[in-house]
Amino acid sequence: MKITIFGSGYVGLVTGACFAEVGNEVLCVDIDQAKIDRLKNGEIPIYEPGLDTIVHENSRNGRLKFTSDILQGVEFGLYQFIAVGTPPDEDGSADLRHVLSVAESIGTHMQEYRIIINKSTVPVGTADLVREKVLSVLNERNAGIDFDVVSNPEFLKEGDAVNDFMKPERIVVGVDNPRTRELLRFLYSPFNRSHERFIAMDIRSAELTKYAANSMLATKISFMNEIANIAERVGADVEEVRRGIGSDSRIGFSFIYPGVGYGGSCFPKDVQALERTARKHGYDARILQAVEAVNHDQKSSLVRKIREHFKGNISGRTIAIWGLAFKPNTDDMREAPSRRVMEELWELGATVRVYDPVAIEEAKRIFGQREDLFYASSPDDAVAGADALAILTEWLMFRSPDFDMIKRELGEPVIFDGRNIYNPDFMEQSGFTYYSIGRRPRGVN
Repeated sequence: MKITIFGSGYVGLVTGACFAEVGNEVLCVDIDQAKIDRLKNGEIPIYEPGLDTIVHENSRNGRLKFTSDILQGVEFGLYQFIAVGTPPDEDGSADLRHVLSVAESIGTHMQEYRIIINKSTVPVGTADLVREKVLSVLNERNAGIDFDVVSNPEFLKEGDAVNDFMKPERIVVGVDNPRTRELLRFLYSPFNRSHERFIAMDIRSAELTKYAANSMLATKISFMNEIANIAERVGADVEEVRRGIGSDSRIGFSFIYPGVGYGGSCFPKDVQALERTARKHGYDARILQAVEAVNHDQKSSLVRKIREHFKGNISGRTIAIWGLAFKPNTDDMREAPSRRVMEELWELGATVRVYDPVAIEEAKRIFGQREDLFYASSPDDAVAGADALAILTEWLMFRSPDFDMIKRELGEPVIFDGRNIYNPDFMEQSGFTYYSIGRRPRGVN
C-alpha cells in the first residue's frame, strides 16, 4: 500500500519507517527542507534505538522516501497520516495550527478519495475541525471528492518506539463508518497477527483515549513522588513502600518509581491539554491540576536538597550533573528535569558540569555556550573539581561507576540522586553523604 506521512519528527519518522519495514511504500513529507536533505543523506535527526537501521534499509530499497513537495505527498498515498507537532499554546491547550495546515493542503490538492488519519496527539473534537477544514477547501474548489477522517493515536515510548510500533499492545482507531474501519484494520494487519490488538471505537473516544492514557501514567508518577515526599518526613523508605504496593496486581510496578519528576514531549503537554479541554467544557479537573502541580514542584526537589546541604550557600560552587535527557535511550530534553535543575542552580550562582551519553548536542543547541556551563566528555570529566554530583537520568552507565574516583574528584563526597539508582546502605558504608528521593539506609531505626 501507499502511505503518506506529513511530519518527519519523532512520531512521523518512526511510523513511516515501521510501515515501510513491513512492505508498504511510504513517502514522508516535511516543510523543513534541511531536515529532508539530512534524511535523504542518511542522517537521522533524532536518537531512537533501532530506528537508524530500518530507515537506512528501507530508504536503500526504495520503500521509504522523503520530500518537501506537499502536492507529491497528497497525490502519493491513499492513507494520509498527519503526524506534525501539537505544542502547548500559551494557555496550555494544544496548538493545532500545523494539523489544520496539513488538512488545508490535503483539501487543496486531493483529486480522489483519501483517508486522513490524525496520528498527532490532538484534543477531542480535532477530527471534526480537520473534516471542516478539508470540506471548506473542497467547496471553494467546487470539488465533490469523498474522504474520511480517522483518529489513530500513537502509544510510543521514547527509547523503545520501534518495538512499540512493531509489537503494539493495542492499536486504537477512531472511525465513523465500517468501510474506513476495515481499511485501517487491513493496513495494520501485519502488526496484529498473534492476537487481536485492533480496537475500533468512535472518533472522539479515540482522541480522548490518548490523553487519558498519558494522564493516568503521569498521575502514577506524581502520586509516587507525593508518597516519597511523605516518606522522607515520617522516616519511611519509599523503596519498601513501592515493593509493597507494586505487588498488588491492581496497581503493578510500572510508573511507580519516584524521582525528580517526569518530562518529555507527551506527559507534560498532554496533562495540561486534557485539563484545559475539561475546563473549556465547564469541568474542573482537580486531579489533573494536582498531577501537574506535584510534577512542577518535584523538579525543584533536588535543588532544595542541594541548598539545604550547603546551608543556602551555593554561589560559586560547581555541581556535576549526570544525565540531561528526560529518560534514558533518548536525546529528548523537552520538559526534562535537568533543565529546571540547571536553571535554578544558575540563579543561585552555581556553575554546572554536565554529561549525558546522547543528549549533549541537544543541550548545546538549547543553552549554547555559557561561562557557568561546562560540557563534559565523560562522567569522570564531569565530576572533576566539582563540589557535588547530581544524577538526573538513570542511564545504565551510571549504575556502577568508580566510586573511589568520584570521592577523589569531588570537593566533598556528596551525591544527590534524583533517580534512586544506588543503595543508601552501600553509599553510607562507602563514606558518601547520599541524598535520594524518599529513601533512607535500612540500618537506620
